Amino acid sequence: MSSAWTVVVPGPFFGGFTYHLDRAGGPCPVPGVRVRVPFGQSERVAVVIEPVREKDEQETRPILEVLDEAPLLDERTLACLRWAAAYYHHPLGEVVFAALPKVLRGERRLEVEALSPTSAGRAALEEGAPRGERQREALSALAAAVAPVPVARLGPAAVRRRLVEKGWAEPTRITAPAEWPVPAEPGSEAAPTLNAEQQDAVEAVASAGDGFRAWLLHGVTGSGKTEVYLALIERELAAGRQVLVVVPEISLTPQLIDRFARRLAVRPAVLHSGLADGERLTAWRAVAAGTAGLVIGTRSAAFVPLARPGLIIVDEEHDAALKQQEGFLYHARDVLVWRARQLDVPIVLGSATPSLESLRHAWEGRYGHLRLTARASGARMPAIHCLDVRGQTMVAGLSPALLRAIERHLLAGGQVMLYLNRRGYAPSLVCHACGYVAGCPHCDAFLTWHRQIGRLRCHHCGFEQGVPADCPSCQAPLSVRGMGTEQLEDVLAARFPGFGIVRLDRDATAGKGVMADSLARIARGEARLVVGTQMLVKGHDFPGVTLVGVVNADQALFASDFRGPERFAQSLLQVAGRAGRAERPGEVLVQTHDPDHPVLRRLLAEDYEAVMAAQLAEREQAELPPTRFAGLIRADAPQADTARTFLEKVAEELRESSGEDLSVWGPVPAPLARRAGRYRFQLLLLARVRSTLHRALWQVDDSVGSRRLGGRLRWSIDVDPIDLA
Repeated sequence: MSSAWTVVVPGPFFGGFTYHLDRAGGPCPVPGVRVRVPFGQSERVAVVIEPVREKDEQETRPILEVLDEAPLLDERTLACLRWAAAYYHHPLGEVVFAALPKVLRGERRLEVEALSPTSAGRAALEEGAPRGERQREALSALAAAVAPVPVARLGPAAVRRRLVEKGWAEPTRITAPAEWPVPAEPGSEAAPTLNAEQQDAVEAVASAGDGFRAWLLHGVTGSGKTEVYLALIERELAAGRQVLVVVPEISLTPQLIDRFARRLAVRPAVLHSGLADGERLTAWRAVAAGTAGLVIGTRSAAFVPLARPGLIIVDEEHDAALKQQEGFLYHARDVLVWRARQLDVPIVLGSATPSLESLRHAWEGRYGHLRLTARASGARMPAIHCLDVRGQTMVAGLSPALLRAIERHLLAGGQVMLYLNRRGYAPSLVCHACGYVAGCPHCDAFLTWHRQIGRLRCHHCGFEQGVPADCPSCQAPLSVRGMGTEQLEDVLAARFPGFGIVRLDRDATAGKGVMADSLARIARGEARLVVGTQMLVKGHDFPGVTLVGVVNADQALFASDFRGPERFAQSLLQVAGRAGRAERPGEVLVQTHDPDHPVLRRLLAEDYEAVMAAQLAEREQAELPPTRFAGLIRADAPQADTARTFLEKVAEELRESSGEDLSVWGPVPAPLARRAGRYRFQLLLLARVRSTLHRALWQVDDSVGSRRLGGRLRWSIDVDPIDLA
């Protein structure tokens, strides 16, 4: 056994550090355990990665203490973390520690008090010496166990204390067992009969065997994708295997937990950032130990160790929330496809509007393509109509035709949902006298007026201030420009009183339990009007909604990002899919100043796949992802010249070394050129071959080194970027 070990610590360090084991220092470490080591002038918690196999003559410092009896991260999970760190060009220590629950990133030991029986205790039990019933029960439990028993299982403290005082038991400490409760009763909801398309999808995955295969489950909204998931999950659980289900948003997990609990005889282990640290630790350990069979989590669950993996499911696989946008910039969907291959298990990617990347894989045969083309309930897909608002007299952003439709559906007993992806009361305050616009002093952005809290707030850096009484430049009155969900809520509540209204956006649902209460009000029909942002398209089921109105389609149609048309199509079809899911037919009205836009026209005339096929042809012609592999190098600094000059030097070196194999675009200012007082520039790298891109990125890593340089310059690498802003 090696006496030298490679360990990693959180921080901007791409390599590991070598430490040796002082044999007098305790048990020998193994990969995946935490250790305490001297680091600089202090001490740090580190994770052991691997033994040093060749003798290094360099003098090393000693491991001070081994903190875990058994590995927290198994070898397969460590291999995945090493791959992710290399693929996304991020320091391995930060990747490894990000995969641990927060409470395990420090020195906390996973120990509990326990008792073990003494020989005197065993003899006393045989002789019938314990007179009290509770003492006999506790001593019997100790004698029957093959290992020390946690004190929590042994009755009252007074009973345990008497066993120790009489010499029948001795105290010790053990690693806390990773337990997970089993429901007393099976699921109460019977499984419905699957329709032909659902059954075909289940049989296709099941008949392919237990090895790796990636499947794209492309089902229109309301087609019953969750029923396909449930049928596949039941099969895996019955075979004694674990299932990992990853969703993009915390708001989706309560629905899935409730749905799965009603159907399955298991309690799902839940992993997301909204949990208390103790809850998250308990669930994480139960999954890693294999005592929890079903796991539901958000993107961070992509790295949870699985003791007996059988199936991975990624719901709403197209959703941008699956890509981490700060720090370690990984995409949970892509990590999970890699893990499924590594674990040799199938993975199902589900969506009503799949990403162009996944569709391309399916079209070219790399993924199995499963289609659900009709709603499971038999309801028809809603009719989508454009409202040309050019020259129309608008009432707070609502056209006469949309207002009439809202009234008609409300009077007919339906619910109405209005989608506007802009929170706050108004995007900006302006002065018509001098042209002043309330802007953020730290960003190239306007301040949004939040009337309910009486503040102007920047949605990019968080800066906020009070609302001025008049124009700071000329003292003329200020007025609002544009509309947010707050204003839309007020307008609708005043125009349609008595129908009840709920607003779903990040501001309105910030409190604990508010989101669940709002969804419950909608489900009970207490709120007949629903106003919201992107939250509305996150897979919620609103069976009473008969009308969906898209208030401002142009906001997404004319996005500057090359992915804008794809995201517009996804958002429109997702929000449209909330209408007409029950007996009543649905209607979707889309307000736009450009009813002849080619993407919009194709969506109305053809289907989603036709729109995406056209987008793929355009991307190929423009040499953009997914027909090219992309990496984005970002730099920001308090001075614009510092960031721009840094990227200009990087671009020049890459052009010289890579030639025509690598396209180097930029550097250019980011779409939001200044954020939080820092000037932002970016450099886009494109290559036909993945290895060409990574060689270029490793070249930058090797030549530049630290992610923080002089002049307070920061830079980062984003592999497979999905947001160029």
